[in-house]
Amino acid sequence: MERIYRNFYRNLYMHTGGYISTIPNNQSMLPGDFFQVRNGELLMLGNIFRNGIINAEDVSFGYEIRLNPAAWSFSDGVNKAYAGRSVAQSVVEGSFEFSKQVLAFSGKGSFMFKGSLPEALKILNWNDFQQALIIKLTSALYSFRELYVVTESVTLSDCTLAVAGASKAELEIATESENFGLTDIFGQGSAKTIQSKDIEYYQRIEKRKPLFFKAKKLEVQNERLEIFINELLYMTQGYEAWATDFYNCEFEFDDTYHPQKTQFEKAGVLEMLQANELNPATALQYFKWADTSMDDVEKLFAVYGN
Repeated sequence: MERIYRNFYRNLYMHTGGYISTIPNNQSMLPGDFFQVRNGELLMLGNIFRNGIINAEDVSFGYEIRLNPAAWSFSDGVNKAYAGRSVAQSVVEGSFEFSKQVLAFSGKGSFMFKGSLPEALKILNWNDFQQALIIKLTSALYSFRELYVVTESVTLSDCTLAVAGASKAELEIATESENFGLTDIFGQGSAKTIQSKDIEYYQRIEKRKPLFFKAKKLEVQNERLEIFINELLYMTQGYEAWATDFYNCEFEFDDTYHPQKTQFEKAGVLEMLQANELNPATALQYFKWADTSMDDVEKLFAVYGN
C-alpha cells in the first residue's frame, strides 16, 4: 500500500472503532475471507465457508446492522478556504446560482472522508467454532503460522475520499442544489469538481461495496511464547566458549552483544518446533485468536526497503 494513504487508514481505525479499508484498491472483504499481509500487500487466500473449512450450517450472521453514521465522516489537515454562492450564465437556462467551496489540504496525506448510512454484516457466533478453526488452519488442513480471518464487513450507501499528494493541495467543488447556510458540499452526489491541485486521490463510490472490515489474527499463546523465548535465551549461553573451541581462530569476545528477551517477541519462534510437535492435538496450546490492532494497520505500509 502506498504510504500516502497511511494517515487515512490510521484515522479510519481510530474513528470507527477498529475498521480497516481496502481503498484505493477497492477489494471486497467478506466474513470468512482469510488473508496474509506481505510487503505491504493484502493477499487474499480463500474463504473458510467457500473452502469448506467451516460448515455454513454452523454459522450465524447478522445482516444490515446499523452503525453510528457520525463515526464515518472525518478529516485531517483540511480546512475550508472559501465557501460562497455565485451566479453564472447559461445559454439555455439563463442565469443560475451555485454554491462553491475550496478545500485546502495542509500536507501530503491530508485527507477528507465522508461516508453515509454504514451497515455491517457480521459473524455472530465466532466463539462457537474459533477453536476448530485454529486446529484446521494450523495443522489439520493447513500449516499457517500467520493469518487473518475477516469477521465483519461494512458497506456505505455512498462514500467520498480525497487525499492530498503534496502540501498546499486544493480541491474546488460546486453544486447547483440549494445549500442553506453554506454547509459542506463535499460528498454530495450533485457536487462537481471545478479544479484541483496536487490531489492524489479523489473518488466517490455510490454503491454498497464491502470495502471496510474487522478481522481476527492468529497469535501465539503467551505461555508458549514465554517458554520459547526462555529456551532461546538459554541456548545463547556459552556461545563464546563453544565458538572458541569449534573454529580454528582466536576471537576477542569482550563486550560482545547479547540478545535481550524483548527482541525474541517478534521472532518466528514456532519455526523452531520439532517435527510433528505442532499437530491437531496440540494446536490450541500454541495459538489463539486476537483482534487486529494499529500494528496490523502499520503492516499494510511496511514495504521492504522503505
